[in-house]
Amino acid sequence: MSDDRTTTTGPTGTNGTRGAVAGPDAAPGEALLEAIDTASAPRDTDVRQQRDPLSWRAEVRRQWGRRRTIWAFGLLLALPLVLVASFFFGERNDNGRGGTTTRIFDLAQDGAANFTLVLVFLASELLLVLLAALFCGDAVPSEASWSSLRYLLIAPVQRARLLTSKLVVGVTSTLLATFLLPAWGLLVGGIAYGWDPLTNPIGENLTWGQFLPRLALAMGYIFVTLLPIAAIAFWLGTRSDAPLAAVGGAVLVSILANVLDQLDALDPYRNAFPGHYGRAWQDALAVTPDWTDMVHGTLWSLVWAVLFTMLAYRRFRRSDILS
Repeated sequence: MSDDRTTTTGPTGTNGTRGAVAGPDAAPGEALLEAIDTASAPRDTDVRQQRDPLSWRAEVRRQWGRRRTIWAFGLLLALPLVLVASFFFGERNDNGRGGTTTRIFDLAQDGAANFTLVLVFLASELLLVLLAALFCGDAVPSEASWSSLRYLLIAPVQRARLLTSKLVVGVTSTLLATFLLPAWGLLVGGIAYGWDPLTNPIGENLTWGQFLPRLALAMGYIFVTLLPIAAIAFWLGTRSDAPLAAVGGAVLVSILANVLDQLDALDPYRNAFPGHYGRAWQDALAVTPDWTDMVHGTLWSLVWAVLFTMLAYRRFRRSDILS
């Protein structure tokens, strides 16, 4: 039977190889097999994507399904409400205006813009730092503490893929929290105190057309200054299976850096500390902004963030998952 068939070289088939086109007796069978392969390939791919525990969608569901994420954003949304309640039950200092801090908090009740500015001032140095450390530092050790990390790595994928998915979701959550805070603050402040434009303590005003782009730029800068803390927490998370150790360690580093930053004897080395230019975002909201400190703060923040991210990847690739 094989002698009756003629074989000729044909074009490349669906499997990517340059194969043989058989005679009339075998062509229907080959066409049937080719049709089955073509029809079944997409379905197999869909099944693999749905069951892939390391896909982006699975990682987002895993991160946002945790109670700590829900509680973190709940605390973020509750902060403006707590601030409004404190102003309502407290007494406004209309007579004595000696202190700058007192004047700033008095202006918080003069409109949505001032309220949002005070809200960002309160949250940028503690709450947002804690959330950045939580989102990026808890991702890997929580999987290790649940003994599920080793099962995630059974799939034939690189460790860098798992680490990248967790880092991207953590950084994205931090970015969302950073911009959600002023947006929610504007809404709450507008309902509570009206929609007056920004008035700073020395009497200068910014219109809404000036204030909103400047506020977005300031929040973008705050997000960049949070990246070193997020990277440190992420690195500590690859070295421990205790989420509290990673989160607490990063916050402790932030506090220690702020304490050392107060020592004049460390000039000019303290300029490189994470958080040294943490308040430079306020320059963006001045009538005549000075961008020098924001540029320096951005560069140093990126240096620290890249350094500790590289250390995290180096540690995770060489560590023993079973330990």
